[in-house]
Amino acid sequence: MMSGIVTAILLVLFLVGSVWAFSPRRKPEFEAAARMALGEDDAPETASNPVEQSRTKQEESAR
Repeated sequence: MMSGIVTAILLVLFLVGSVWAFSPRRKPEFEAAARMALGEDDAPETASNPVEQSRTKQEESAR
């Protein structure tokens, strides 16, 4: 009985993680992360990348 409950919980966690990872809302952040290794090390950090823009929008909407 206990192993069935644990299996069900793990299945639900897997499904939630999959939905989160493949959500269209996450695409700009994942694309920015994929390009990080290709960027120049000397480039100044600005809010021009999608990750910073989404964080800035979230912080503004929280206020």
